[in-house]
This record gives sequence, C-alpha cells and structure tokens, in this order.
Amino acid sequence: MGGFCGVVSKEDCVSDLFFGTDYHSHLGTHRGGMAVLGRSGFQRSIHNIQNAPFRSKFENDIGRFEGRSGIGVISDTDPQPLVMCSKLGMFAIVTVGLIENIEELKKELFESNSMQLQFSTTSGMVGPTEVVSALIATQDSIVDGVKYVQKKVRGSCSMLILDDKGRLYAARDKWGRTPVILGRKEGSSIALMESCALPTLGYLHVRDLGPGEMVELSPEGERTLLASGDKMAICSFLWVYYGYPASSYEGRNVEMTRYRCGGALARRTPTSADAVCGIPDSGTSHALGYAHEAGMKFARPFVKYTPTWARSFMPQDQKQREHVASMKLIPIPNLIKNRRLVFCDDSIVRGTQLGKQAAKLYSEGCLETHMRIACPPLVFPCRFINYSRSKSVYDLITRRFIREKEGENADISKYTDPDGAPYKEMVEYIRKKLNLTSLAFQRLDDLVKAIGLDESKLCTYCWTGRDVSCPDGCKGACSGHCGKLRP
Repeated sequence: MGGFCGVVSKEDCVSDLFFGTDYHSHLGTHRGGMAVLGRSGFQRSIHNIQNAPFRSKFENDIGRFEGRSGIGVISDTDPQPLVMCSKLGMFAIVTVGLIENIEELKKELFESNSMQLQFSTTSGMVGPTEVVSALIATQDSIVDGVKYVQKKVRGSCSMLILDDKGRLYAARDKWGRTPVILGRKEGSSIALMESCALPTLGYLHVRDLGPGEMVELSPEGERTLLASGDKMAICSFLWVYYGYPASSYEGRNVEMTRYRCGGALARRTPTSADAVCGIPDSGTSHALGYAHEAGMKFARPFVKYTPTWARSFMPQDQKQREHVASMKLIPIPNLIKNRRLVFCDDSIVRGTQLGKQAAKLYSEGCLETHMRIACPPLVFPCRFINYSRSKSVYDLITRRFIREKEGENADISKYTDPDGAPYKEMVEYIRKKLNLTSLAFQRLDDLVKAIGLDESKLCTYCWTGRDVSCPDGCKGACSGHCGKLRP
C-alpha cells in the first residue's frame, strides 16, 4: 500500500518530516523518499528499503536537507517523490492508492502529448505518480489538476503536493478509501496517514480530511480548496489488519476495534480450550478481545522476531513471502504441547501461511487448533488501495474452492451469506484444507459494529463484492462503471 507525511513550518521541518514518514514504514517495503524545499530549491532523495528500513537509509540525508516545507513517502508502487517541471511551475508530489484504469490514462496522456517518454522513472516504467502529476499539469492550476485526477481515476489516489513557493497541499481520494489526517503545533502543520505519529512529534490532532477534500497547509493552519464529498468508502481492512494499533481513523481507534472484533468472535463462536492466542501482530489484539470476553487465559505460543523481517504480505515473490512468514514466527513449545488452543488472526488470503502454522503447532504437540478470523472470508481481490500482492483472483483460497465446486462462472454472491449452505461448505473446505480443528469467520454485521461507523461509509468490497462508487448502484461484484458482474 504505502503512506505519506507532509510538514510545513516556520522553522526547519526536516526532523518532523523524517520521523513522521518513518511512522508509516509498516505500510510498505519497496521505496522510501523525501523532498524538501530549501534555499537552493528542491532537495530529494529516494532509497530502496526492501532490505533495510527507511530510518537507516535516510540517516545521511537528513544531515544535508534543510527547509521549512517537505513531503515524504513509503511507497509500494513507484519511486517517489517526483519533482516535476510543468506550466504550473515546479512541484514535488507523492501519491498513495491504486489506479485501476492506469493504462487507459497513460494512453490518453501520450496521445495528447501531455506526457512524453522522457518523464519515465529510472525503472523504465511510467508509474502511477507520474500519471497523476501529468494529469495535474494538463489543467490551469494545481487545484483544478487535483479535481481532474479525482474525476479521471478509478480506484483511489490520495496525494501531497509541494510547490516551488513552499505551499503544501493535501488531498484525500474521492471516496476517502485511505485516511489523510491533519495535525498542528505552534508554528507547524502536518498531514499524514497514521495519526499515531502526532503525539510523539508534539502535534495535536486537528481533524481527518473528508473524502475528496483538498487543503492548503501553512504554519498557521489550513485553508480548504476543495470541499469534502458527502459519500465515503474508507477501507474496513485498516482496522482489521494494516492500520497501526495506536492510530485512529474517522475517530475510531484500531486497537479498540480489534478488541471488539475478538469479543464478537467469542460471543458468536465460543469453544472450549486451554488458552486464546493471536497470530502476531494484528491477531494478538483480536485474541486479547476474545480472551477477555470468553473469560479464558491468553497465551503467546508464537513470538514474532521483528528486528529484520518485513511484513510477509509485502515481498513480490510468493516463495519469499512464505519464507518471511515461516522465519519470523518462533514457537514456544511449553505453551503448545498437550494444549487446546484458540488462535485469532486477521484474515485468510491464500491459506498457505496458516496451513504451515497449523502443521508447526501439531508438530509441537498441540492437541486442537481452533481458528477465529477477524473478518469475513475474502472472496474479491481489492481493486481500490493495493493492500494485497494478489495478482489473480485464484490466489484467494475461497475462489479456488468456488472454481473447484462450480467452475469459472459461479454466482459468487451466495458464498458471502454466512447463513447459507454454500458459505458453510466453503468454510468447511478451508478448515479441512488447513487441517484445523474448527474454523469460524467474523460476520460482516459484527465487524461493522466493532468499527463503529455506518456500513454506508465503509468499503466492504473484498467480502461482499459491493462497490459503493458504482454510479449504477450495483449490488453485485461491479466493475465500477459498467454495472456488469466481474468474474
């Protein structure tokens, strides 16, 4: 996915920008970048952070950077920030999101001569941030350009822009699928995606931008340039998995939501066991909620080794993902042998990791493994924010079962009804495939209640196939614009 941070200050902004960006490191492992506007113009640095953390790669850069405004990014898409020269002047830009129609937009830009091949990044590919910057540069102002991007992009695109006058702009994607949060302290303003960075840097939370809203930040505060839209579809998976526990989005804290998710699982799917455990990291919070609600002991039979291993969903190669997942979880045999254990985890995607973890438990003498999943079964790959590395719908264990059961053109919607026989058969298939004693998934209504926002404000596409951004109001697995069912 990715995350960003932007700071504008009366004094030097580099320290706040550096640490503010670093607080987004859990959101990506591809590239990290910073751009600061100083007395001599833009200073920019981009590093590969696949094998080393952002913090260590940029320690030398912060000593030579100076300036009162800057932007930083952790990117899992393309090298960022970009510094663009256009009819609007020089500006630096970072983006986070997923542009589903990027090839269509590239074609339009090349055909209109709005983007030439010399703008290509060092990777030899035209990335999403280049496409967005080129779209902005076709308009008469940066504000008009952001509005144009929001109109043209299918998927999501939140961004920070810093112009050559030191003006910092923050814009949230049209449907608010990713958060953009504003903070203030004396003489400085900040925009970022993880609110957990605010108190440690001395900032007070001001507010979350609304969907599609754009502001200009100054050391004294902010000025709204594009008003918030009245419809939102923020990603529910923020609270389930990839959001940081200390962060809050739309006023709903991640850790407390996970406690409530675990509690709902305990009430809905109780079982007899010796202890409740979580698959680190996010599963731990769900397990604590389950244990508290069920009145059971909490234990840690797996400990995560964090200093060197990245999040296992991030590496591009599946074998590397599996290797990272197996290496980072270290079992504690005394907490496993001859015990019946309830395990809470955030989700099941391919099922590969969970199956291996179950096998490891049995090899250590575990008697029973009862798995409780904090969200409903994933039956549609995300099309909006790029939180998953899945390249095919059949990466999902649910879709492999459906294909095996009914072929390529099955009615997917019946597998999203937790009270229906097809859903129950699918869950039983997964249970057997992963060799679990029992398996239960969170119901969507319980998850929505745990988050605390109205379902109409949440994106639940990966579980339901319903796309709120479809202008036709499609109730099924919608393409986003044509209203047709997607396979």
